[in-house]
Amino acid sequence: MSKDKIFSKHKLARIISSLKKKRKRIVFTNGCFDILHVGHISYLNSAKKLGDILVVGINSDTSVKSLKGSRRPIMPLKDRIKILASLECIDYVCAFSQKTPLNLIKKIRPDVLVKGGDWKNKEIVGADFVKAYGGKIITIPFKKGYSTTGLIKKIISAQK
Repeated sequence: MSKDKIFSKHKLARIISSLKKKRKRIVFTNGCFDILHVGHISYLNSAKKLGDILVVGINSDTSVKSLKGSRRPIMPLKDRIKILASLECIDYVCAFSQKTPLNLIKKIRPDVLVKGGDWKNKEIVGADFVKAYGGKIITIPFKKGYSTTGLIKKIISAQK
């Protein structure tokens, strides 16, 4: 059941700690996931293949607004988080309210930190922290032609 995948940062940290004791490789990624599209699905499936457990951090509504502007998010957190939790490739989902997932990354200490290829390694939040304890930073090639912003623009132009 998808609600069994949604946890607070503190509860998730306890679960991840237990999984690490069982030598599970923890992969972490994050995003707004405002309107889920094929680019997201491809990216998340690729991220899952990098380890045993895929944890996804999702920006709160306030966090999305601060990053994307006052008209975003299109869908509220409660819907976005349920959609992500319903995906087979995702093991756990955790919302964060800051602009970045750094506090969440520090709490769960993933073995692999993943971002899309549109991010440069030096821009990836938490990269230095993860590298410092021997974790890996991996970028997954960006699927050209798929972006939430592009999709929103297409919907708006279709209405004219």
